This record gives sequence, structure tokens and C-alpha cells, in this order.
Amino acid sequence: MNKKIAIIGGGNLGSAIAEGLLKSKFCKASDITITKRKISTLQTLKDKGVKVTANNAEAVLNSDLIILAVKPYQVSDVLNSFKKELSSKHILVSVVTGVLLKEIDEIIKIKLPLFRAMPNTAIAIQESITCLSFTNAVASQINFVKKLFSTLGKVTMIDEKLMEAATVLGACGTAYAMRYIRANIQGGIEIGFDAATASLIAAQTVKGAAELLLQKGSHPEQEIDKVTTPKGCTIAGLNEMEHQGFSSSLIKGIAVSYNKIAKN
Repeated sequence: MNKKIAIIGGGNLGSAIAEGLLKSKFCKASDITITKRKISTLQTLKDKGVKVTANNAEAVLNSDLIILAVKPYQVSDVLNSFKKELSSKHILVSVVTGVLLKEIDEIIKIKLPLFRAMPNTAIAIQESITCLSFTNAVASQINFVKKLFSTLGKVTMIDEKLMEAATVLGACGTAYAMRYIRANIQGGIEIGFDAATASLIAAQTVKGAAELLLQKGSHPEQEIDKVTTPKGCTIAGLNEMEHQGFSSSLIKGIAVSYNKIAKN
């Protein structure tokens, strides 16, 4: 069943979702409306056939599924700007960090299928991991939202109480992975590669390593064992990294990020 989709908030994430939906051909460009105060920044999406407006209420009125993609401090004002247009036909999906489903429910004051989704910026290239939780939804609505985000990467259903942890692992995790790749590139340059070649090797190696786990369902240590030969260079490098606190510093960083988001 075709549904009209309104993306309320055309910032980085909202725009990335729109781009991903277009690339996946999940729906026609004309079925997507995206809103932003400064609509001139959405010209690229407009050129592709996406409807662009600064009017949230109008976008909601002409939609079936609403994706709320604004800053946490904007949620109350934005929801109040279109809550009169909400009806039983709507499904509301929030990708806003730190805002609970019950808080949204208290603002809109209408019983709707509500979802929280935590994707990451790789959604623009259909390679996100999106964690979903929901309330008031029936099977067909759950399946539709899962299908939408499945066209944009992998999806996993979680309890809402784990959503902050999902933000750290799945969204902040993009930055952690990028920092590892950057360090790999720097190491590659030090041992003789030019920056472009080191970047290609580092990025593709990480992509391949991730695909091994996703496609084979193996444990990281199983794959590590396959490349760590006795007295070899791999185990020597790994042991030195561990001596310097590689794993422990990453785990501590994840915990610090979680404590930051959990307290705010």
C-alpha cells in the first residue's frame, strides 16, 4: 500500500532519509514531502521531485506517515505546530534523540501508532542500522515501518529503554569507526602509502570485515583467529594495540558517551 510520507525537519538526518528513500525506490519522489524553514537548502531534493515546504501542518495534512526529524529542544513547538492536523490515518515515527514516546503522546493528545527509530547517517546510502521501538501499533503498521527502514539498511527491534544505548552504539559508533579508519590511514602513510591509497585500503578492509560478520554470522574472534598465525605480524600488532589500551579505551569511550546521553 502506497503511503504519503512527510519528513518534518530537513536537516542532515531528515535529508539523508529522503535521499535513502529515493535511492531505494521505496516510494515515488512525489509521495515525499520534507519541511524546513529555509527551504532553499533543500533544492537538490526538490529537483528530484520531492515536495518541499516550510509549512509543517500542510505537510502532515497531506501525509499518512510522519517522520519527525528535528532537534530535541524543538519537539514540543514542532508537534504543536501540526497536532491539529493529526488523525487516525497517521503513523508517527520519531528519529529524535532522547525524547520518549510517552512525551510525544502527552503533547499530541491523540492515540496514534508511535515509533522511535534510531538510524545513522549511512541511511543516505541505504547502509544504516536502525533500531525501532513502538507503542499503539498493530502488525501491519509495524511491518510497514520495518519495511521502510529495511530498504535503508538493517533493522532491529528493541525495547525503548535501550534506545539511548542504541544511539551510542549505532549512531555515535559511526564516528568511532571513522576515527579508527583515520588512524589506519595515518599508519598506512607512515609505512609508505600515499593518503588516497591508504584511505581506499583502510575503508574497504573495514567494510569487508563488517560484511564477514553480517553475512556469516560469525564472532569477531573467529575471524581474528583466521589471520593471526603463530609468531606472525598480525598477532604482534594486535598485542601491542592491547598493551596500549585499544579495546579498553574504546569500551570506556562508549560508556562515557552513554553516561552523557543518559544524564541529559
